[in-house]
Amino acid sequence: MYQAVIFDMDGTLFQTDKILELSLEDTFDFLRSQNKWNTRTPIEKYREIMGVPLPKAWETLLPNHSIEERQQVDSYFLDRLVENIRRGRGTLYPNTKEIFEYLQEIDCSIFIASNGLTQYLRTIVSYYHLDKWVTETFSIQQIESLNKSELVKYILDKFDMHEGAVVGDRLSDIKAAKDNDLISIGCHFDFAPEEELSQADFVINDLIELKDIFQGLNK
Repeated sequence: MYQAVIFDMDGTLFQTDKILELSLEDTFDFLRSQNKWNTRTPIEKYREIMGVPLPKAWETLLPNHSIEERQQVDSYFLDRLVENIRRGRGTLYPNTKEIFEYLQEIDCSIFIASNGLTQYLRTIVSYYHLDKWVTETFSIQQIESLNKSELVKYILDKFDMHEGAVVGDRLSDIKAAKDNDLISIGCHFDFAPEEELSQADFVINDLIELKDIFQGLNK
Protein backbone atom coordinates (compact mmCIF):
# COMPACT_ATOMS: atom_id res chain seq x y z
CA MET A 1 0.00 0.00 0.00
CA TYR A 2 1.41 3.38 -0.96
CA GLN A 3 1.79 5.81 1.91
CA ALA A 4 1.28 9.08 0.09
CA VAL A 5 0.53 10.88 -3.15
CA ILE A 6 2.17 14.26 -3.61
CA PHE A 7 0.36 16.47 -6.12
CA ASP A 8 1.57 19.49 -7.98
CA MET A 9 -0.99 22.31 -8.07
CA ASP A 10 -0.79 24.34 -11.30
CA GLY A 11 -1.68 22.31 -14.36
CA THR A 12 -2.38 19.27 -12.19
CA LEU A 13 -5.15 20.06 -9.72
CA PHE A 14 -5.90 23.68 -10.59
CA GLN A 15 -6.58 24.91 -14.14
CA THR A 16 -4.24 27.84 -13.84
CA ASP A 17 -4.85 29.02 -17.39
CA LYS A 18 -8.38 30.05 -16.39
CA ILE A 19 -6.99 32.95 -14.35
CA LEU A 20 -3.47 33.21 -15.78
CA GLU A 21 -4.29 35.41 -18.73
CA LEU A 22 -6.50 37.71 -16.66
CA SER A 23 -3.89 38.11 -13.91
CA LEU A 24 -0.96 38.52 -16.27
CA GLU A 25 -2.81 41.11 -18.36
CA ASP A 26 -3.67 43.04 -15.20
CA THR A 27 -0.03 42.92 -14.13
CA PHE A 28 1.37 44.19 -17.41
CA ASP A 29 -1.31 46.88 -17.54
CA PHE A 30 0.08 47.95 -14.18
CA LEU A 31 3.58 48.06 -15.66
CA ARG A 32 2.30 50.07 -18.64
CA SER A 33 0.66 52.56 -16.28
CA GLN A 34 4.10 53.14 -14.76
CA ASN A 35 5.75 53.41 -18.20
CA LYS A 36 7.77 50.27 -17.51
CA TRP A 37 6.33 48.19 -20.37
CA ASN A 38 5.20 49.27 -23.84
CA THR A 39 4.54 46.09 -25.84
CA ARG A 40 2.10 43.16 -25.73
CA THR A 41 1.67 41.05 -22.60
CA PRO A 42 3.99 38.00 -23.00
CA ILE A 43 1.33 35.40 -22.31
CA GLU A 44 2.73 32.79 -24.72
CA LYS A 45 6.22 33.22 -23.29
CA TYR A 46 4.85 32.67 -19.79
CA ARG A 47 3.04 29.52 -20.88
CA GLU A 48 6.35 28.14 -22.14
CA ILE A 49 7.88 28.45 -18.69
CA MET A 50 4.74 27.96 -16.59
CA GLY A 51 5.52 25.83 -13.57
CA VAL A 52 8.87 27.40 -12.71
CA PRO A 53 9.09 29.39 -9.45
CA LEU A 54 7.83 32.95 -10.00
CA PRO A 55 11.15 34.67 -9.18
CA LYS A 56 12.72 32.72 -12.06
CA ALA A 57 9.74 33.46 -14.30
CA TRP A 58 10.18 37.20 -13.86
CA GLU A 59 13.87 36.89 -14.72
CA THR A 60 12.76 35.52 -18.09
CA LEU A 61 9.82 37.84 -18.69
CA LEU A 62 11.47 41.01 -17.35
CA PRO A 63 15.20 40.56 -18.06
CA ASN A 64 15.84 44.30 -18.23
CA HIS A 65 14.02 45.21 -15.02
CA SER A 66 15.67 45.56 -11.63
CA ILE A 67 15.27 43.05 -8.82
CA GLU A 68 13.16 45.57 -6.93
CA GLU A 69 10.86 46.05 -9.93
CA ARG A 70 10.49 42.29 -10.34
CA GLN A 71 9.60 41.96 -6.67
CA GLN A 72 6.96 44.66 -7.05
CA VAL A 73 5.53 42.86 -10.10
CA ASP A 74 5.61 39.55 -8.24
CA SER A 75 3.57 41.02 -5.40
CA TYR A 76 1.05 42.64 -7.75
CA PHE A 77 0.65 39.43 -9.79
CA LEU A 78 0.06 37.40 -6.63
CA ASP A 79 -2.64 39.85 -5.52
CA ARG A 80 -4.38 39.53 -8.88
CA LEU A 81 -4.21 35.72 -8.82
CA VAL A 82 -5.68 35.59 -5.32
CA GLU A 83 -8.45 38.03 -6.20
CA ASN A 84 -9.41 36.06 -9.31
CA ILE A 85 -9.54 32.81 -7.34
CA ARG A 86 -11.76 34.40 -4.69
CA ARG A 87 -14.07 35.68 -7.42
CA GLY A 88 -14.55 32.10 -8.63
CA ARG A 89 -12.82 32.62 -11.96
CA GLY A 90 -10.63 29.54 -11.64
CA THR A 91 -11.55 25.87 -11.49
CA LEU A 92 -10.13 22.51 -10.48
CA TYR A 93 -9.50 19.81 -13.04
CA PRO A 94 -12.31 17.25 -13.42
CA ASN A 95 -12.39 14.48 -10.79
CA THR A 96 -10.00 16.20 -8.37
CA LYS A 97 -12.29 15.71 -5.39
CA GLU A 98 -13.35 12.25 -6.58
CA ILE A 99 -9.76 10.98 -6.63
CA PHE A 100 -9.10 12.62 -3.27
CA GLU A 101 -12.08 10.72 -1.85
CA TYR A 102 -10.69 7.46 -3.24
CA LEU A 103 -7.21 8.04 -1.83
CA GLN A 104 -8.71 8.85 1.55
CA GLU A 105 -10.71 5.61 1.44
CA ILE A 106 -7.55 3.56 0.91
CA ASP A 107 -5.73 5.42 3.72
CA CYS A 108 -3.28 7.15 1.41
CA SER A 109 -2.10 10.55 2.65
CA ILE A 110 -2.45 13.46 0.22
CA PHE A 111 0.02 16.33 -0.02
CA ILE A 112 0.46 19.28 -2.34
CA ALA A 113 3.96 20.37 -3.36
CA SER A 114 3.96 23.35 -5.67
CA ASN A 115 6.20 25.99 -7.17
CA GLY A 116 3.38 28.39 -6.38
CA LEU A 117 3.65 30.93 -3.58
CA THR A 118 2.26 30.13 -0.14
CA GLN A 119 -0.58 32.69 -0.13
CA TYR A 120 -1.70 31.61 -3.59
CA LEU A 121 -1.80 27.94 -2.59
CA ARG A 122 -3.65 28.68 0.64
CA THR A 123 -6.27 30.61 -1.30
CA ILE A 124 -6.94 27.67 -3.64
CA VAL A 125 -7.03 25.14 -0.81
CA SER A 126 -9.38 27.35 1.19
CA TYR A 127 -11.69 28.32 -1.67
CA TYR A 128 -12.20 24.71 -2.80
CA HIS A 129 -12.08 23.24 0.74
CA LEU A 130 -9.27 20.87 -0.22
CA ASP A 131 -8.07 20.68 3.38
CA LYS A 132 -10.85 18.15 3.88
CA TRP A 133 -8.51 15.67 2.18
CA VAL A 134 -5.05 17.27 1.99
CA THR A 135 -2.77 16.61 4.96
CA GLU A 136 -0.56 19.61 4.25
CA THR A 137 0.33 21.98 1.42
CA PHE A 138 3.95 22.93 0.71
CA SER A 139 5.33 25.82 -1.34
CA ILE A 140 8.70 26.06 -3.03
CA GLN A 141 9.16 29.18 -0.87
CA GLN A 142 9.96 26.78 1.98
CA ILE A 143 13.10 25.59 0.18
CA GLU A 144 15.99 28.01 -0.24
CA SER A 145 17.23 26.32 -3.41
CA LEU A 146 13.76 26.52 -5.07
CA ASN A 147 14.30 22.88 -6.05
CA LYS A 148 11.20 20.67 -6.34
CA SER A 149 13.14 17.49 -5.57
CA GLU A 150 14.30 18.97 -2.27
CA LEU A 151 10.76 20.07 -1.45
CA VAL A 152 9.48 16.50 -1.94
CA LYS A 153 12.34 15.15 0.18
CA TYR A 154 11.38 17.63 2.90
CA ILE A 155 7.83 16.26 2.91
CA LEU A 156 9.01 12.64 3.04
CA ASP A 157 11.40 13.36 5.90
CA LYS A 158 8.84 15.35 7.87
CA PHE A 159 6.30 12.54 7.78
CA ASP A 160 8.81 9.65 7.77
CA MET A 161 7.50 8.21 4.50
CA HIS A 162 9.32 6.06 1.97
CA GLU A 163 6.72 4.95 -0.58
CA GLY A 164 4.40 6.94 -2.76
CA ALA A 165 4.00 8.89 -5.97
CA VAL A 166 4.38 12.39 -7.33
CA VAL A 167 1.67 13.58 -9.73
CA GLY A 168 2.42 16.60 -11.90
CA ASP A 169 2.58 18.05 -15.37
CA ARG A 170 6.19 19.18 -15.67
CA LEU A 171 9.66 17.68 -15.70
CA SER A 172 10.41 19.09 -12.25
CA ASP A 173 7.61 16.89 -10.83
CA ILE A 174 8.86 13.79 -12.65
CA LYS A 175 12.44 14.48 -11.55
CA ALA A 176 11.29 15.07 -7.96
CA ALA A 177 9.71 11.61 -7.95
CA LYS A 178 12.75 9.88 -9.43
CA ASP A 179 15.21 11.70 -7.17
CA ASN A 180 13.25 10.44 -4.15
CA ASP A 181 12.59 6.88 -5.41
CA LEU A 182 8.86 7.50 -5.88
CA ILE A 183 6.51 6.65 -8.73
CA SER A 184 6.23 9.49 -11.27
CA ILE A 185 2.84 10.17 -12.85
CA GLY A 186 2.62 12.80 -15.57
CA CYS A 187 -0.59 14.72 -16.30
CA HIS A 188 -1.26 15.20 -20.01
CA PHE A 189 -3.34 18.31 -19.45
CA ASP A 190 -3.37 21.61 -21.33
CA PHE A 191 0.22 22.84 -21.80
CA ALA A 192 2.18 19.84 -20.48
CA PRO A 193 5.12 19.22 -22.89
CA GLU A 194 5.12 15.76 -24.48
CA GLU A 195 8.90 15.44 -24.25
CA GLU A 196 8.78 15.98 -20.50
CA LEU A 197 5.83 13.65 -19.86
CA SER A 198 7.59 10.87 -21.78
CA GLN A 199 9.99 10.51 -18.86
CA ALA A 200 7.24 9.65 -16.35
CA ASP A 201 6.44 6.10 -15.20
CA PHE A 202 2.77 6.66 -16.08
CA VAL A 203 0.90 9.33 -18.02
CA ILE A 204 -2.77 10.15 -17.42
CA ASN A 205 -5.33 12.22 -19.31
CA ASP A 206 -7.75 12.49 -16.37
CA LEU A 207 -7.14 12.37 -12.63
CA ILE A 208 -9.64 9.53 -12.22
CA GLU A 209 -7.14 7.28 -14.03
CA LEU A 210 -5.03 7.35 -10.86
CA LYS A 211 -7.50 4.92 -9.36
CA ASP A 212 -6.61 2.18 -11.86
CA ILE A 213 -2.89 2.90 -11.46
CA PHE A 214 -2.97 2.52 -7.70
CA GLN A 215 -5.19 -0.53 -7.81
CA GLY A 216 -2.64 -2.12 -10.13
CA LEU A 217 0.36 -1.10 -8.03
CA ASN A 218 -1.21 -2.41 -4.84
CA LYS A 219 -1.96 -5.88 -6.22
